[in-house]
Amino acid sequence: MKKIDVVMPKMGESITEGRILKWLKQPGDKVEKDETLVEISTDKVDTEVPSPVSGVLVEILVPENEVVEVDTKIARIETEESVADDNGSAEDNTIDRGSVDTDISSLPTVSPAAVHREASGSSAKIAPSTASGRERSRFYSPVVLRIATTEGISMDELASIEGTGINGRVTKKDVLRYLERRAAGDIVPVAAMKRPGAGTSAATQVDVAPQLTFSDGQDIEIIEMDNVRRLIAEHMVRSVHTAPHAAMFSEVDMTLVDRIRERHGEDFKRREGFSLTYLPFVADAVVRAIKDFPLINSSVEGTKILVKRRINLGIATALGDGGLIVPVVKDADSLSLAGLARHIVDLSRRARDKQLKPDEIQGGTFTITNFGVFGNLFGFPIINQPEAAILGIGSVVKRAVVVDMNGSDVIAIRPMMYLSLSIDHRVIDGALGGMFLERVAKYLGEVPASIT
Repeated sequence: MKKIDVVMPKMGESITEGRILKWLKQPGDKVEKDETLVEISTDKVDTEVPSPVSGVLVEILVPENEVVEVDTKIARIETEESVADDNGSAEDNTIDRGSVDTDISSLPTVSPAAVHREASGSSAKIAPSTASGRERSRFYSPVVLRIATTEGISMDELASIEGTGINGRVTKKDVLRYLERRAAGDIVPVAAMKRPGAGTSAATQVDVAPQLTFSDGQDIEIIEMDNVRRLIAEHMVRSVHTAPHAAMFSEVDMTLVDRIRERHGEDFKRREGFSLTYLPFVADAVVRAIKDFPLINSSVEGTKILVKRRINLGIATALGDGGLIVPVVKDADSLSLAGLARHIVDLSRRARDKQLKPDEIQGGTFTITNFGVFGNLFGFPIINQPEAAILGIGSVVKRAVVVDMNGSDVIAIRPMMYLSLSIDHRVIDGALGGMFLERVAKYLGEVPASIT
């Protein structure tokens, strides 16, 4: 019998760690090859890890809710199978190419650096410099933000930490080293330096949310955030902190789209197996408008604007058990209206069934969110970082509106819809955002070349 080490799988180029959500097998249980062993969560997606071999689970090395880096040993399986390494040898007892949804082994891999909590050799107290505007707008990974929240590190204090990552990015290692030095008294936190009476006025004092203590009782029910909700919260806070949001709204007459759906709806459903909704029409109009205004399809990195040549549409999808995920239609500009509809339906269904692969929720360049499906007229969506804009679709409602008919103003009943556009004002000004939004509305009022 041979013992095989199961490791946290490599889930993509930008993912360096994962959280153990739930062990589906316990020590002593028999497991079959490719049988689900454990559920894990990363900053990108929740997924299942299959057993690499058949045998008996003899040891769990990482308990539930623990976060570990990729390549960390998380369990051991006793097996009679032989497992070959990259050179064809059966001597290596570590499975370091765990397959998740059968495709993880083909994804780019990252060798994570070990985290060493090194205390400073200096005995003098060092006061970190106050963060500049550039530093305060820099990117923080969800892992860094999670540690900062847990340890009570304010955003000003976080911005004062010197980063050793790419382009000066603050890494997990930097934050842990900072906490070591702060605990040892080698660093005076920014918050402490900004207290009134310490040389700084009360107006510049760092705001810290009050720590309130509640207990379960008749008046309050306490619900612990699950992993998905925590990630959403971190992502939304980072987006608002990073990008100055501005919003604009436009009203669209959906009469032509309704006529096309009525004319072709039955044939489309018979051919494709699902209904022709408004969403693919909006997606098609967005793709065409992005081609007219490429700067909408961009992101900001420092003082540089990165204009993306590929149009990858994110489609915000509400999950059945709560939460939100944004699967991505890659190269949407290469698809017909029917092709967009197929991809949107497929990704949305698999998102709700938790069958998405990590690559299918990465690489988005522009996001569409459809709160109209819940009957809402319009909303103010938060930008999906690092994108520069997000489009919101409201509910289509028949209303009495004034229309031009043969040169005369008449009141008619029309299916109307509100579109909302949130923009990153660092790169998109109101004029560009307004022109883009009106172009989307214009394309929705034109007959598409084809719906096949």
